[in-house]
Amino acid sequence: ASLALGTGGWSMHVIDMLSLERDFSLGYQPFILLAAWLLGVAVSMPGWFLAFARPAGMARLALSALLLASSLLLVQGLSLLSPGFTPGLAWNWSGVALAAAGTLATCGLALVAMLAGREERPWPWVRQPVAVLFLSLALWWSEWQVSASAGLQFQHGATYADMLSIRSLSLLASFGTLILLLMTMITSMTEARMQASLQQAEGSLERQTHTDQLTGLPNRLFIEERLLNSAARADLARERLALLFIDLDGFKPINESFGHRFGDLLLQETAIRIKEEAGANAVVARWAADEFLVLIEQDQDKDAVAACARRLLDRLKTPFELEGRDVPVAASIGVAVYPADGAQSTLITHADAAARAAKSAGGDTYCFFEPHMMRDAREQMELLHDLRNALDQGQLELYYQPKVHAPSGQITGAEALLRWNHPVRGLISPAVFIPIAERFGLIGTIGNWVIEEACRQIRQWRDGGLRMRVAINLSAHQLRQHDLCDRIAAALREQDVNPKLLTCEITESVAMEDTESTSAIFRKLAAVGVHISIDDFGTGYSSLSYLRQLPTEELKIDRGFIIDLETSNDARAVVDAVVKLGLALGLKVVAEGVETEGQYQVLRQLGCDELQGFLFAKPMA
Repeated sequence: ASLALGTGGWSMHVIDMLSLERDFSLGYQPFILLAAWLLGVAVSMPGWFLAFARPAGMARLALSALLLASSLLLVQGLSLLSPGFTPGLAWNWSGVALAAAGTLATCGLALVAMLAGREERPWPWVRQPVAVLFLSLALWWSEWQVSASAGLQFQHGATYADMLSIRSLSLLASFGTLILLLMTMITSMTEARMQASLQQAEGSLERQTHTDQLTGLPNRLFIEERLLNSAARADLARERLALLFIDLDGFKPINESFGHRFGDLLLQETAIRIKEEAGANAVVARWAADEFLVLIEQDQDKDAVAACARRLLDRLKTPFELEGRDVPVAASIGVAVYPADGAQSTLITHADAAARAAKSAGGDTYCFFEPHMMRDAREQMELLHDLRNALDQGQLELYYQPKVHAPSGQITGAEALLRWNHPVRGLISPAVFIPIAERFGLIGTIGNWVIEEACRQIRQWRDGGLRMRVAINLSAHQLRQHDLCDRIAAALREQDVNPKLLTCEITESVAMEDTESTSAIFRKLAAVGVHISIDDFGTGYSSLSYLRQLPTEELKIDRGFIIDLETSNDARAVVDAVVKLGLALGLKVVAEGVETEGQYQVLRQLGCDELQGFLFAKPMA
């Protein structure tokens, strides 16, 4: 831009001098002429820099216009000194002031046209030509008015007439102008491509910001903005909106049994079905892990919305075919209608509450929002609030249930079981608060506390003369923490506890998912020195070849098989098979949930190593 402005001013001077009526030869001192061009380019550079710098402002714009105008005036003034006119230039300073004022004004208008509203880029095809027009006017005005104010009509000779002639200079100006036009064209094309690339990148970033990367659906940020705008339009038109909150039933067991990759495939296929069934006039978005939203913006009555919910339920409960498996999935759908069911800001919350009511009713159904549903949701939020403070206030406790040696009945260890001693609600089961912790991201902090507290208790017993091995449960969330093994090792070191006194129980379904990364975690845990137990064994889909590769030392039979052990031949056969498998692999076999003497006798006969259950002791603080 600086080269263009300096060369433009210089070329305008040459053209003007060619048209000058004179009776003497005209030539130029080349060094003065070069200095005029260089000075014009140099002065305009900070002007352009200020014009395009951030943040923009009127003071910055005015200074930029002043520098650009000064650049043009310097080029014209110094170029008039180059010929060495005789008897010498006679300046009309009022004309010079008029030249300066006009040039400053036209440069300022050019910058305003070029830069005003550049963030929104309104009508660039209008602003750019207008800016060029004002800059051209500035070039013409500065040259014409400066020349008119220099007293050229009184000159009758040029000192440097025999140096660089006006004719040679005109050829140089023509050639330079041509080169400048080519450079400007190339620069303009490059800028256009850069602008296109920038707009494409901005569009891509905008799409990524508002799109769920797994399913390709709009995400929660998009749907929240869309709901806000749709509610405003509905208010103006006095129409209704319907929001369907879809919560998949049974997704978590599938995800845990077959792995996250399989779960991702299921979510992708679910998104396709919901979008197809909802139709082109509905907005479908992914809200959370296995939760989707459908926004119906057309004004429809409850019967039409209910029909849509039924179609979605029917479509979703058709088994999915994934990797050669038929996967059955159902859904619970909550419906909230705007404005009847609340303000726009509460619509998603109310639809979520209705979906929870549908799930509580057994799932595979839909419910319209009713005010009493918020009491359950409010209770969950209250529990979440209290749970955030439970650790700091010492409300979480570990209860310990002994494990006994099956042949002798001697206590060999204990399992640490988490309990929440709420100051108002009393003892709360983990079945109530663990799902809340998992959903709202508290499970990691709680899991770390369990590790540290179990190690502290092992040391306390050891210092009291009791050597007791303690088992803790590790969740799928904890296994995905990159520093899990380091945390366990640090807790053992802090309490000066032998790692062999800590057992880490991991459910079979979690152990079998994403086998490569899980195997790596097992190896790291084994390197720390802790025992590893496969919990709830018999409920998953274990690969025996993979199981042999894991550094496990224990199989723990799921309590579901123990309950029916006295009455079911199938349950007895499963337990017998697990015991024999453990014997073949050199693994200890533990049975949990032993509650009757009959179960105890059967397990002893089958050769189970350790037993745990109410028959021996309830969990105790």
